[in-house]
Amino acid sequence: MLLNRAHGQLLIVDVQERLLPAMHEGERMVERCGILMQAAQRLGVPVTISEQYKKGLGPTIARLDNLKGDAPVLEKMHFSCAADAGIVSRVQGLNKRQLVIAGIESHVCVLQSALGFKAMGLEVVVVADATTSRKPESVDLALGRYRAAGVGVVNTEMALFEWLHVAGTPEFKDLSKLIK
Repeated sequence: MLLNRAHGQLLIVDVQERLLPAMHEGERMVERCGILMQAAQRLGVPVTISEQYKKGLGPTIARLDNLKGDAPVLEKMHFSCAADAGIVSRVQGLNKRQLVIAGIESHVCVLQSALGFKAMGLEVVVVADATTSRKPESVDLALGRYRAAGVGVVNTEMALFEWLHVAGTPEFKDLSKLIK
């Protein structure tokens, strides 16, 4: 399955102030989430942002919050976004069958969200270089589970260029600059 911006939406999971410092290669993950968010906005792909227990873990980090535009930030207590009624309502209400997921932690909230939304019938894809966990081994285990469950695994460039679909457009000129 190729990603198609007309059928897609982006979910950024729990990239929060107090979680980020403990994450393996967290800065790289934030950079990739930022690229995805900018691409989604430029291409008209709806974005949703979740926050796990904001009171304890703080808000979404400022760098991503500054890129959110009109994307809603929805607080949750469940690990899985697919177990939160408000997030499920938003995701299903967009009527987009492809859900691209990035964020933290790869083996907990991202994994449970991906499996939950897949069980609801969505085509779910996780952006491997835009997710992380405290330990690299946890990311590796999550990647294995995604694949075994039929969840697609891509990287940021794959998502970006599949959404773009063609070179030579104004969108291509703008967004290709984000990939270094």
